[in-house]
Amino acid sequence: MNIQPLLEALDLQGDAARALADDLRAQIDGLQARLRETETHLEHLAITRKTVTNVADRLPASPPELPEHPDYPRILAAFNEATGSLRAREVCQALGHELLPKNVEGTRAKLKRLVKIGVLTESDTGSFARKQQPAMR
Repeated sequence: MNIQPLLEALDLQGDAARALADDLRAQIDGLQARLRETETHLEHLAITRKTVTNVADRLPASPPELPEHPDYPRILAAFNEATGSLRAREVCQALGHELLPKNVEGTRAKLKRLVKIGVLTESDTGSFARKQQPAMR
């Protein structure tokens, strides 16, 4: 019996299998390189996220929006000119309002609203001051 054709067929199949294995190894090498690049990119993204978060923590908070009423900017101007805390009556005078109870109470309500949104503080009952900005780190 002549086994030569069988051996040649086996050699052809062996060559094809080796070529396929070489091809697959090349694909694996390429995929491993892409995986390393992707993992490096993920590490860089994590570092960037951490950096941005740290920087964002150090930025001053954006000032809250004032309610829409012409007295609010004027109230803040009065506090900017003041050296200490002010009472509702003093703010009312600074705004040029008559010192009627309804005007003083309306001003007090506006001051309380500014405390609520974090612009002013109420150090003592009825005594209001500009909130201190945190120092930069």
